[in-house]
Amino acid sequence: MKKWLWVLLLFQITNLQAQIKEVVKWDYKINKIADNEYEAVLKAQIDEGWHLYSKDLPKDSGIPTKMKIVSNNVELIGDVKELGKKTEEFSEAFGVQIVYFADSVRFIQKFRLKSNGIDPKIATEIIFQVCNDKICLAPNTIEFEEIVNAKNDLETKSKIIVSEMQDSDLAHLQSDIKVNTLDFKNPLVDCGNEQVTEESGNWLVLLLGFLGGLIALLTPCVFPMIPLTVSFFTKNATDRSKGKRNALIYGGFILVIFLVLSIPFHILDGISGNVFNEIATNIWLNLVFFVVFLFFALSFFGYYNITLPTWIVNRSSQAEEAGGIVGIFFMALTLVIVSFSCTGPILGSLLGGVASSSKDVPTLLSFALGGFGLAWAFVFGFLALFPQVLLSLPKSGSWMNTLKVCLGFIEIALALKFLSKADLVSKTFLLKREVFIVLWIIVTVGLVLYLFGKIRFPHDDKNEKITTVRKSFGIAGILFVLYLIPGLLHSEKPRLSLLSGILPPLNVSFYTSPEDGIFGIHPEHDYYEAIKVAKEKNKPVLIDFTGYGCENCRKMEEFVWSEPDVLPLIQNEVVLASLYVDDREELPKEQQRSIDMGNGQKKKIKTVGDQWSMFQQINFNNNSQPHYVMVTPDGKVINSPVSGYMSKDDFKNFLECGIQYYKTSKK
Repeated sequence: MKKWLWVLLLFQITNLQAQIKEVVKWDYKINKIADNEYEAVLKAQIDEGWHLYSKDLPKDSGIPTKMKIVSNNVELIGDVKELGKKTEEFSEAFGVQIVYFADSVRFIQKFRLKSNGIDPKIATEIIFQVCNDKICLAPNTIEFEEIVNAKNDLETKSKIIVSEMQDSDLAHLQSDIKVNTLDFKNPLVDCGNEQVTEESGNWLVLLLGFLGGLIALLTPCVFPMIPLTVSFFTKNATDRSKGKRNALIYGGFILVIFLVLSIPFHILDGISGNVFNEIATNIWLNLVFFVVFLFFALSFFGYYNITLPTWIVNRSSQAEEAGGIVGIFFMALTLVIVSFSCTGPILGSLLGGVASSSKDVPTLLSFALGGFGLAWAFVFGFLALFPQVLLSLPKSGSWMNTLKVCLGFIEIALALKFLSKADLVSKTFLLKREVFIVLWIIVTVGLVLYLFGKIRFPHDDKNEKITTVRKSFGIAGILFVLYLIPGLLHSEKPRLSLLSGILPPLNVSFYTSPEDGIFGIHPEHDYYEAIKVAKEKNKPVLIDFTGYGCENCRKMEEFVWSEPDVLPLIQNEVVLASLYVDDREELPKEQQRSIDMGNGQKKKIKTVGDQWSMFQQINFNNNSQPHYVMVTPDGKVINSPVSGYMSKDDFKNFLECGIQYYKTSKK
């Protein structure tokens, strides 16, 4: 169970990717083998150095290849057979014997037609994953079709299809997704704001990672090792300068080790533009994060320890004996490994928060891990240069366990955010804003009671004295509870601005419902319906690409839209089209389809969110939320779109620019 807590994040990310590097070439055909009996054959030609998993892969050891005939007018005969040279080998990563094919393999499914006299399309779906010795590419799903005519002759097509759609439907598909008038690169007027960039967010994540690293240094697993490690380098060298140099190298290796953890997220090819948004808004993944954070919290409370397998620690420790630079590297690696029981929950929480965003996740993960490692490298390097500072460090003691328990309460509070996001995306709306606030109050009260010694956990000293520092933090907790209480009361103006984007939206409340809109605004949730309304009312359309799980979207609504000089513009001057890219409501069956992205890649449009996410990517080359576009009733982009959380003045300028141009052009 423990190892999967760390494998889970990487696995879920790769599992949701929609595109894949073309290292497998497929050939599809149907052979007639008897009267009304056929076999569908999918042959895979695999590039050198890559391999394709067998359909008989052991459970929890990769993605097995699955072939399925999806046409309704067939009766399957037996199971899928695979013909090719199998390779079996033991996988240390999964701890089982895995089976795969290199070079080529054929998958065969026999079938018979249920009824004669019709011209069925035999469509076959293949789900597969390919790997080499270093990486695995994302799982991919491809469909093929071939026609069997009434005379049982075969018309070979061997092509990738777009769901069950006819060629005549493709024109509708293009008009449904690609709108030629939406030319965001050449807006009608050059005014307002250029698109907002979010580069500053990288440095914020770096800072958060650095603070997380500093907190981790204060835990019982790491803090006692600081003076021991620094003293080792300063006292066990032929000269003092060499000892300091080795200690600095040691700190540098720690930074490198943490940065290396982010490499898999960068080297995975073919990540689709909206994959991380899908991760951020995946209901089940958010529920998993909720459970994992609770698991971390109980670990901090002292009910159990999260540790890596002992064989990893032993191998790293043995490698320290190599001496020189290599020995120093493995000393750094051993430190990272043995401190895992304390740093794991902190680092996992940091990475979970980053991965649940819809931004450039690989880059943010690098900044988060880099900040974490930088904190450790800085402390060890600084103390190596100035070892006399060691004398002023506080002694190890019960305060470190107190810190761990406090972090446990914080983990519970953060876990509720993931539960709320799952609730919003699923549109159950059970976790109301007031319920969320009450739960945070309960968690904070529990923390206050602990700080004042009223409740204790397994590793607490029963005779421990409640220090002034603990009392001070307890008082701060009481003040935070007092800050939260007004959020339980109904108000036309948003409260608790510090928690904007974390709390459920204002209209997910006991006082209002999502159907009431926000601030009395009732947006359209379909672009084409908004265009119709705009033509009737002779107003421009404000397209708002948003999401139920989008924190910055909530901040914009609550603290920018609500401003008295902005809200009337949205209420009276535009037709608002709020398009939710994470809406998991399934489209009617006749509207569900798959778009051929080229190179054998497809994007399935199954939900309302899939439709608007793809609409945003194709027409605006953007997949961030919030993203605002002002268009005329005939679908022309008025001014440059803007993205992300922005100041009231910037957003107001954007709105006024588009509105003023439209009014002027109609005179």
